[in-house]
Amino acid sequence: MNPNPILENTVLGSKWLNPDFLFNQGVVFFHQVVDFFNNFKIGSELLSLYHTILLFLALFFLTILAYTSIRIFEIRRKEEKHLEHEIAEYAHHQAEREKKKSQSEEISKNPRWIKTLNYLFSQHSSDWKLAVIEADSMLESLMDQLGFKGETLGDKLKSATQDKFSSLTSAWEVHTIRNKIAHEGTSFNFSQHEAKRVIALYEQIFREFGYI
Repeated sequence: MNPNPILENTVLGSKWLNPDFLFNQGVVFFHQVVDFFNNFKIGSELLSLYHTILLFLALFFLTILAYTSIRIFEIRRKEEKHLEHEIAEYAHHQAEREKKKSQSEEISKNPRWIKTLNYLFSQHSSDWKLAVIEADSMLESLMDQLGFKGETLGDKLKSATQDKFSSLTSAWEVHTIRNKIAHEGTSFNFSQHEAKRVIALYEQIFREFGYI
């Protein structure tokens, strides 16, 4: 209530010119400002926390992206190396096959002799015996071409003479070994070194008559 009733309804009696009212309004305004800044401070902390969370999420996804990119790159490099290895291995096998084919053609045009040599250079001991059996079969065919008669190779060798067949002694030796292989089977002890020696005797006979 205005203490001066005379000035109550005049401009001078306005509340905006009342020091107490202005003081009270200033206090209220001050409290409002303080509350505003307090609220603003809390909002800033929340905003800062929000930005921090976003930063960590961004770093997390960037890390995942970088790791994924590196893994994809490593997988592609491994696939490329594997493909290069497969291509190189295939090319090597092709070159080896062509080389063997070329060497085989240089060694002999007779496919049976190539078959014999494949048996001879096999890693399996049973194939070494097959090399001798195949070579002995070739010897019998040679004897037929030369005109020697008989039901078996042994009969044909018996009908031959040293004059007509100069390698007769070697032929009998290798044929005897062939018979031991056929009769004794797996119990016959036969090394690759011995197989090479026997096949070399067959080769000597075949080349003498141009059979290979």
